[in-house]
Amino acid sequence: MTGYLHDLTRSRGGEWIISISTPEDVREKFDELSGKQVSVEIKKAGKRRSMDANAYAWVLIDRIAEKTGVKKTEVYRNAIREIGGISTCVGLKDSVIPAFRQSWEAGHLGRQVEVVGNSSKEGWSNVRIYFGSSEFDSAQMARLIDSLIQDAEALGIPTITEEQAQTMLCKWGRKK
Repeated sequence: MTGYLHDLTRSRGGEWIISISTPEDVREKFDELSGKQVSVEIKKAGKRRSMDANAYAWVLIDRIAEKTGVKKTEVYRNAIREIGGISTCVGLKDSVIPAFRQSWEAGHLGRQVEVVGNSSKEGWSNVRIYFGSSEFDSAQMARLIDSLIQDAEALGIPTITEEQAQTMLCKWGRKK
């Protein structure tokens, strides 16, 4: 759902109340969830990439995997680690890293947790957290596809032209 933050008030009980305006008809969802605890994420809306871009990324991943004998999931996860702007580094207590990894990566093929070194704090480590392509914006997806195209071309795998790739990545803008 997309919309606009409309108002912020505080109830007598001290809870914050956020109201959101949206052109979407949300009455059914409101009735279904009214009175229940829900999870809410508010972030600046961005343009979504086209499914064509995602489909082409997977075509390239499949061809690279076939040519190299590396599993498709590994080709995908390796490609994600190679592009910039899709990870963050945090400090985590060593004892929570396995549980965090399991939670972060669950149900997300591209999400990854990589211990990159010891922290200056005893019993802690610096951890790089990667986001998967389902969470990428169009610029991040463009970097992933560019990287996959370069890998494919280095292996002699035919790819689309740069102009075709740009057209495909920009399609979502015309669909709105």
